[in-house]
Amino acid sequence: MSSGYHHVRFFQDIGLEDVSLVGGKNASLGELYRELTPKGLLVPNGFAVTAEAYRATLQQAGAWPSLHTILDPVDPDDLSDLAERAHEARELVYSTPLPPELLAEIRQAYQQLKDEYGSDLTVAVRSSATAEDLPNASFAGQHESYLNISGEQQVVDAVRRCFASLFTDRAIRYRINNGFDHFKVLNSVGVMKMVRSDLASSGVIFSIDTETGFPDVVFITAAYGLGENVVQGAVDPDEFYVFKPTFNQGKRQVLRRSLGGKKIKMVYADGGSRDHTRNIPTDKKDRERYCLDDEEVLLLADYAIKIEDHYSAKAGEKRPMDVEWAKDGIDEKIYIVQARPETAASRIDRTKLEEYHLTGTGLVLATGRAVGTKVAAGKARVIAQPSDLTAFEPGEVLVSDTTSPDWGTVMKSAAAIVTNRGGRTCHAAIVARELGLPAVVGTDNATRAIHTGDLVTVSCAEGITGKIYQGALPFDVEKIDLSAMPRPTTKIMMNVGEPDSAFALSFLPNDGVGLARMEFIISNAIKVHPMALIDQERLDPAERDEIKRLTEGYAKPSDFFVERLSEGIGTIAAAFFPKPVIVRLSDFKTNEYASLIGGKAFELGEANPMIGFRGASRYAHPAYEPGFALECAALKRAREGMGLTNIIPMVPFCRRVEEAERVIAKMSEFGLTRGENGLEIYVMCEIPNNVILIDEFAKCFDGFSIGSNDLTQLTLGVDRDSETVAFDFDERDPGVMKMIELAVEGARRNHRHSGICGQAPSDYPEVAEYLVRLGIDSISLNPDSVLKTTMRVLDIERQMERT
Repeated sequence: MSSGYHHVRFFQDIGLEDVSLVGGKNASLGELYRELTPKGLLVPNGFAVTAEAYRATLQQAGAWPSLHTILDPVDPDDLSDLAERAHEARELVYSTPLPPELLAEIRQAYQQLKDEYGSDLTVAVRSSATAEDLPNASFAGQHESYLNISGEQQVVDAVRRCFASLFTDRAIRYRINNGFDHFKVLNSVGVMKMVRSDLASSGVIFSIDTETGFPDVVFITAAYGLGENVVQGAVDPDEFYVFKPTFNQGKRQVLRRSLGGKKIKMVYADGGSRDHTRNIPTDKKDRERYCLDDEEVLLLADYAIKIEDHYSAKAGEKRPMDVEWAKDGIDEKIYIVQARPETAASRIDRTKLEEYHLTGTGLVLATGRAVGTKVAAGKARVIAQPSDLTAFEPGEVLVSDTTSPDWGTVMKSAAAIVTNRGGRTCHAAIVARELGLPAVVGTDNATRAIHTGDLVTVSCAEGITGKIYQGALPFDVEKIDLSAMPRPTTKIMMNVGEPDSAFALSFLPNDGVGLARMEFIISNAIKVHPMALIDQERLDPAERDEIKRLTEGYAKPSDFFVERLSEGIGTIAAAFFPKPVIVRLSDFKTNEYASLIGGKAFELGEANPMIGFRGASRYAHPAYEPGFALECAALKRAREGMGLTNIIPMVPFCRRVEEAERVIAKMSEFGLTRGENGLEIYVMCEIPNNVILIDEFAKCFDGFSIGSNDLTQLTLGVDRDSETVAFDFDERDPGVMKMIELAVEGARRNHRHSGICGQAPSDYPEVAEYLVRLGIDSISLNPDSVLKTTMRVLDIERQMERT
């Protein structure tokens, strides 16, 4: 106990075992300060006014019977009655005077903090209920906190307001819904030094991916100003991921990043303001850059991993964490200001797979960040102000600028939630996850594009981007128990194009990624022709301006390409780590390259791009060699900088053995030497020459992946893009099947990996069966075919065992 105190405990004197004394939030702050500051974390000092002080305050004033009279008859479904009784309860508690000995202790403890930090100290005064921040009940946002408080009088007033906030509408409702007794939940109050993030930045960290429950990443959000905007969803923050397994091995790099809008920031209000804080617009230049540099992101990741490890050790089980952080704009240091167990993503049962699939399409009214993976339809209800909530009917889609903790009952009855503002850690997103609802946040325009009464479909089943469609679209829900599904001998891999979907797809039963298409990442995340980033003299002014905008903040434009491409590749590789992830080098055709920004200046028109200047022929050619160097730099950064050595580069459309030798030599020149650091290099087996000369190609490559689309095209002489002769394009043709057989046998003869990543086994069960009977090492499928094909392969292998 701190000397001389009865109703106050400084953080150094409390820990997780003291929840009943100081509430969940303060117990966690004490744990952080006492146990983790010696390990390098920075935590602001402070003290807790105990829950017993709250009880004694009401006891001394004889307030308990009056509170029973007010609250015992409360009906949580009668919103007006609830609001009236809650207000009456708060007024009763706020008007109750603090006992003189408690007042004296608060003043003395506050003076002790001033002695430590200086006379210009400002503090945060935060509620900490005894049933808050528990592993099974978050109580997030139920009680009040007050920021930028200074002076004894303001501190004492804020403590009284926190005591009273135990009876906000939302807190009363939450306790009733979760089975907590109003009179057994007590409120402690934390008083801690303010971190001057009003002059810098702040945000939230999760030691788990909040959307998918993928456990191996640290997910960091960040925005300028005080952290309340990020927590409440008033701002779209920057986002960062760090991959824990390789980070712990010393490979310290950001896995991926996303620039947020950060339109407003919360700062200190002018002197004399009752609210103490206010929101102001963020400077345009600040909005266009990340508010953390890589070193700061990695420091936050280190903090999060240490916190997760500590809390997991205390709990005796893995304990993903939800952490609040703030950067001080005066001393430039980063502080941890709260940590609590994560209570939504970590509870997802991954043995029970529930997949939502839209089976229709319609006009997209708005898009934003998807929360969850579900689909829901209903009539929209646009909430422009809190008074509109009274008209909300169960089953409607709630559409608003942002949401508030006061809206709990309405949100619980919604079919889905859509907001203009907020990132994936905002209030709307957190509540939607807890309730199992689909939500799309940060749309920017939902309240303008959608009107009350509109029938809409909210889809979070299409990756990281959530969509709101006009009308009620049909969709299917597939429920599968994965716990009893055995693994076949034939490796079942996946074709993964979008990094955004990789974490979710990793939970499907799989043996890795058989095809990750580099060109998907270039098209979606980079958008610029690599040569246009190297040589801008050929570009028109508009293209140069667009490239300047996209590459703002990079030392040179080509760094943008390398970072973005490596982060896209790295995200897929991390999702499936340590399983193999086969990344196909760029395989754009000239017309596809030309459609990228600046592409027309570097691509010649071809009569038949399908069999023109594509794949391996580009890589050592003067017209593209500098661009290929960037591709290799991105792969090297992902493999060596991020530590993702499960990445296997694959060369597409390699026509001749001499060409293979030139490409392998060029890759080595650019830092990717076959055999070094475990590097294997595969080749697409998709040209008849690859099959005919497979023994020679096997000297250059470690594995073959059959591309059934191009192999069919070139075996049958059918342009696969031509609708006129589409009837002749059939992967099941005996000639094509013979080519596949020779390829598998040739790979086996040369002790090389054999796989297939074309469309055929996804579309045709008989092709999958043929491949299994041939003894192919792996089949790579589109994600929607993985489960049914796995079960089919298991049946085939059982039949083969019996015969």
